[in-house]
Formats: sequence, structure tokens, C-alpha cells
Amino acid sequence: MSKKATVYDVAERAGVSIATVSRVLRQPDAVRPATRERVLDAVTELRYVPSGSARGLAERRTGVLGLYFPGFDASDDAPMLDVLGDAASSSPPFTVDRETADAGAPQPTMLFLDEVLRGAELEAWKQGFVLMIGVGRDDPTRETVRDIAGRVDGLMVLAQSVPDDVLARLAQRIPVVVLSGPARGDDYDHVTVSNAEAMAELTRLVLAEADPGGLAFLGGPEDSPDGAQRWDGFVDAVVEAGIALDEVTVLRGDFTRAAGRRAGEELIARGVPTALVAANDQMALGAIDAFRSAGLRVPADVRVTGFDGIEAAALSRPALTTVRQPMIDLGRAAVQLLARRLEQPDADPMTVRLPLQILVRESSQRPE
Repeated sequence: MSKKATVYDVAERAGVSIATVSRVLRQPDAVRPATRERVLDAVTELRYVPSGSARGLAERRTGVLGLYFPGFDASDDAPMLDVLGDAASSSPPFTVDRETADAGAPQPTMLFLDEVLRGAELEAWKQGFVLMIGVGRDDPTRETVRDIAGRVDGLMVLAQSVPDDVLARLAQRIPVVVLSGPARGDDYDHVTVSNAEAMAELTRLVLAEADPGGLAFLGGPEDSPDGAQRWDGFVDAVVEAGIALDEVTVLRGDFTRAAGRRAGEELIARGVPTALVAANDQMALGAIDAFRSAGLRVPADVRVTGFDGIEAAALSRPALTTVRQPMIDLGRAAVQLLARRLEQPDADPMTVRLPLQILVRESSQRPE
């Protein structure tokens, strides 16, 4: 069996340093075309397959970026498939089940995180990195984030998903980018959106269409940075309109559709508002479920808005007025900031604020 080619063999064949080989494999556009072609020709001729350790020799890097997700409800109550056992081989090719409205529904947190992840994967591939994912389920001591931080060149985390002291220690070793939530005057790079401003403008649109005397707000968890900013924007618009906050019905949920359904039922019991502004799409859709079950019409009886711009908001009937977050771009921008930080470790911290888009649809508009 012939000996496998190494990064040193490629460098010798192409007449370049191993640092140049690493750069061609990670960031080909950063290398002059003639040099890049020589290196790629050598890679082809030698049938070289780069490994993470080989790529990192020149720069003492792994070529891997980390993305840490906080804990979420990924219940494992369902039986695990034993792919090596007899049960798997004897299972029927399919089954037919009658599911309830909640069964099998994707977790609302993941609807957002899936899109962020997709953007990070796309940009990491483009930049020549591998992406490592860590999920902090049942991880109160944050061992997962410490473990992933020891295996990557840079780390992306959601705002307030990692305690400040833990994040500060990690940032002493590797670059850190914080996604969502406001920049807090720290030394991290941030990717954020204009939650408060967009929610304020959305609320103004609602107030222009609905009797303000029957206004309700369905907020997210109190420890959610995005939820807090959306509440602030709502308050700004309400106060600006001369409405006292004690005239507004305020409920909170956990960003799930089930929480929205419970809130809708509570509003029905209290007295249905003219308009409901929800802090995310899932809760808005849940409230619409409850209103519909009670025989109420949206928007004729109550106008409803959400926030996030998930696909289900466009497919619902009526289509949900919402604020579309650039979820894929959040992931892409975070990777770009990490790549920049790795190349310019002494650069000043940067905050990238991505634009939001208000989508006015049927659920909030005054019927003809």
C-alpha cells in the first residue's frame, strides 16, 4: 500500500510553504491564482486528503468553529430505535397514526435555531471551516460549552445562554461571537437585530388598525434578551400613543404554540381584546388556534401579530402579520465575524446589526 500524502508533500511539490497550502485549502480566494493552481494541482496529483490537524499545523488551528445552543425541550420519552437489535429488522415498513395538533410539532426554539445553524453551516463551508455544534441540554454547569470551546478556533453563542463569568474565561482562550440580544459594552463581537425598533413600528401599525381600548401583549420569558427588547418596543409605541400601560392586558409565555393557545383561552375568559401583539410567531399562532376554536374570527373579531417570520406564519390562515428575522444571515454574519477575528485578533470589537422586515398580512388588517 502506498504511503498517504501529507501536507509537507503537497508543499514540496508545489514549491510553497505549508502555511500557503493551509490557506489555499481554507481560504482559496486569499491566495494568488497562479499559486493557488499549483497547490491544487499538487493536491490532485498526490491524491492528498487534508485532515484537521494538517490544516492547522501552520497556524496552530483546528479549522473548526463552534456553535453552542442553550438547553431546549428535546424530550427523549419516546423509545429509542435499536438499529442493531431484532426489533429494527422486524419493524413494519410504515405505520399510520392519528396525531393531535401538538403531536410531532417542531420545538419553537429549534425553528429559529435551525435557520441560524443553516446560515452558519453555509458560511463556514464557504470560509473553509468545519462547524461543530454543542447543545447544552441538562447542562447547568456548562460543561458542554467548555468542552466544545477546547476543540474549536472560535465560538458562537446565543446571548445569555452562557453565564458571564464562564464566557469571559472562554474568551481569554478563543474568539467569541454573541448572537442576538443587545451589545453590553463587552469585548465580544456581536450580531444583533433591531428588536425594539421593529416591535415599536409593528405596534404602531396595530394601533392604527385597532381600537386601542382592547389591546393585549403576549410576551416571552422574562430572562429572554429578545423578549425583553420586544417588550420595550411595544411599551414605547403604547406610551407614544397616549395609552396607559395598566389599560393593556399583559400575559407571558415560553415562546411555544401551546403557551399561545393557553394565553388565547385566558383572553377569551377575561374578555377578547381588539388586538393581540405576540412576542413570537409560535405564540401568535397558538392564540389564533384558541380564538378559532371559540368561534372567533381573525382579524374580524381580534387582530393578531407575531414576530420572527417563520414559514408557518406565511402558511397559516389567515396569514400572520409578523416581523421577519434574518435568521440565516445571523448565522452567516457570526461566522464572518469569527473569521475576521482569527485574522485580526487585535481589532476592536464589532457589532453587526442586521435589518428586520415587517410583513403586513391578513391577520392584522381591518376587514374590507
